[in-house]
This record gives sequence, C-alpha cells and structure tokens, in this order.
Amino acid sequence: MLDIKAVRQDPQAIAAQLGRRGYGFDVATFEALDAQRKQADMDSQALLAERKRASKTIGQLVGQGMSVEEAKAQVNLTLDKIASQLDDLTEQAKSVQGKLEDFMLGVPNLLAPEVPDGEREEDNVEVARVGEPRTFDFPVRDHVALGEALQQLDAETAGKITGSRFTVMYGPLARLHRALIQFMLNLHTGEHGYREIYVPYIVNRDSLRGTGQLPKFEEDLFKLQGEQDYYLIPTAEVPVTNIARDRIFEDSELGEEGVRFVCHTPCFRSEAGSYGRDTRGMIRQHQFEKVELVQLVRPAQSPDALDALTGHAERVLQLLELPYRKMALCAGDTGFSAQRTYDLEVWLPAQDTYREISSCSSFGDFQARRMQARWRNPETGKPELLHTLNGSGLAVGRTLVALLENYQQADGSVSIPAVLQPYMGGLTQL
Repeated sequence: MLDIKAVRQDPQAIAAQLGRRGYGFDVATFEALDAQRKQADMDSQALLAERKRASKTIGQLVGQGMSVEEAKAQVNLTLDKIASQLDDLTEQAKSVQGKLEDFMLGVPNLLAPEVPDGEREEDNVEVARVGEPRTFDFPVRDHVALGEALQQLDAETAGKITGSRFTVMYGPLARLHRALIQFMLNLHTGEHGYREIYVPYIVNRDSLRGTGQLPKFEEDLFKLQGEQDYYLIPTAEVPVTNIARDRIFEDSELGEEGVRFVCHTPCFRSEAGSYGRDTRGMIRQHQFEKVELVQLVRPAQSPDALDALTGHAERVLQLLELPYRKMALCAGDTGFSAQRTYDLEVWLPAQDTYREISSCSSFGDFQARRMQARWRNPETGKPELLHTLNGSGLAVGRTLVALLENYQQADGSVSIPAVLQPYMGGLTQL
C-alpha cells in the first residue's frame, strides 16, 4: 500500500498521480477518516491525562477532611467512568482505523515517471521487436487443430473431467510441456543466478493481501471450502514473495544483486472478468503452469533489476527462437500493485498477432509495506522497506502454444527446437 504519511502530506498530489491510471482517489473520504482517527487519538490522550489527574486527588480530598475510604470511593467512581469512556473510545478508534486501512488497501500503487500515458492496452508502447515471424507456404493451423490431429491435446475429455478452460495432454506433447519447465528452471538457475524454490500451492488471506490480490481481486481467486481461510494460488508470486513477510534481511543476505528466486507452480484463476475471451485452446485456462521469477532488492537497485529480470524472461524466447516484442505498459494498463511493467508478447501465427507471454513488474515498496518486508540499511543500522519485482519466465502453456504454431510443418507435425531436444530424449518432432 501507499505510504500514508505521504498521502497525509499532500493528498491532492497523490490524487493527481493516481489520476494517470484513471483511478479516482477520494480525497474527501480519506481526510474524513483520517480526521476521525486523529480525533479519537486526541480524545484518548485527554482521557488518559484526566485519569492521571484523578488518581492524584485522593490526598487532596483527605486533606480537605474526607476519610481515606471516602476519598478512594469518590475517585474510583471517576476512574470507573473514565475507564468506560476509554473502552468506548478504543472501540471507536479500532473501527475508524479499520475503515482507513480498508480504504488504503483499495488504493493502487503510484506509477514510475517513466510509465507512458494512456488509458488502455492499445496505448502501450513497443520498446523492441525481436525475430521475424515465419512465412508459411501452407495454411496455418492453430495449436488446437495441431494438437488434436496429433491426438495429443484433448479439451473434450478435460471438459468431462472438470469443465471448460481445462486441457488434457498426452505422450510427446505432455513431455514437451514438462521439458519446457525443466529448460526454464535450468536456464534461470544456471545462467541468471536464481535460487530454485518449492512452495505451497495453497495460501492464506494474509499472503494474498501482502502481494495485492486481496481485497480487490477476490473474484479472480479459487477459495477453498472449510474452516481455514485458504485459497489456491493465482501465481507463484504470492507464496514466493511472502517469504519476506514480517522479516528483516541483513544487508549481507541480499548479496550484490538482491535475493533471486525461481519457482515452478501450477496457477489457478477463475478468469472472472474474461468470459467469452480466448475460449478456444490453452491461451486462457483456469489451471496452467508458470515458471516465476521473483526478486527482493535494495530500493536503489530496483530500476536496473527490472531491466535484468525482463532480460532473463526474454532469453527464454531467444533460445527457443520465437519472435516476440517488448511492450512498456501505459498508465491505464499497468496492474494494481505495479509501479512499472514490461509485457513480452510472443508471435502466434494462427492469430496473426502478438500475445502476452510474460509480464515483468517492479512494485517499489508497495508490496513490502503491506508485508512489512524489510532490510537493515548498514549506513543507518535501521530497517527499511525492500523493493519487490516479479515476472513470468515464462508462462508454460502459452510457450507451448507458441511452439506448436511457430514450428508446425505442412504435414501436421511439429518440429522441436534444438535447445529442447536433449529434454525430449532426442525426439525431433511431435
């Protein structure tokens, strides 16, 4: 969440910055809640001072001729009244503080100055384009037609088992899916300095609140039944980033480039706001796999860290020889918690367009403040908020889609990129 001290200092300036996103920051509501909180605090302090004064009057009453017992009884009546008022005021203060916190939890992050203006996806800015889309001398099939003709992709059976937006894969295609995961993990651990980590696929409400999925995006989550307040993870970002929650890292633990984690998990999303979109195939599924990159860095390092992390995701596409473009998201298309985001979009021949395959974001201290994720600055000896970053390195299902469509052959077979063949037992095509 935002630094409430900065908001109090100049709420109109904060509202102006958030206006770039198209978000209307309600200054009047914030100031009213904050004034109520401040008044409750002042009233509490006044009552505490009154209680202190009352406790000192016993001697004065005795000096005026009252017995000790009578003096104590009179003072206790006053103290009991003050205690009752303090109890009521404490409840009021808790209620106001809760409302203020809920209000602030619904406010998105401030954008970095470098984020281009714009309101929607069409206003995103192309930063780079890598690789040339292949020219086909035969009719292009989409990944569904290719997979079904090979009898290795089966949405119908998945629909019977569960429902729409699920997939069953068989044989070499299932192995290629697994090969992509292993390839990505080996690349990021071997060449990019990430530490592989295994995490729970179920998280609690505090973890989702810490990374910004709650309270705003609850409808996009799968909540588990039962007494525990548990959810299936929408992305490995949630459990991995929450490793830093309520923790202070010593400077030596961060190393030269911060902490880098890579994690493969399934991801589960209800896709509540996307019904009617990408209903065919594997582009938008309720269950899919990702290899996620997460970085925890010192504040001064986060600009360079975003460029590095994005480059690590790009390297996967480059080694797979898939055409892609790098997009700087505009103000209106940047995610709730993000300060700045690059999307990588891979070329899909059957759609004759680029589609997102990785979203790489810097969050500044927005998530860290929600999680109280800190590091000890050796110059001051005091804890300060970390900066967090993450990105897909890559979304496995969409990478598989891109491979099927870009490497398809006229006879319906699909060539396997050379870099993946060692993971396929030497198999060169599906």
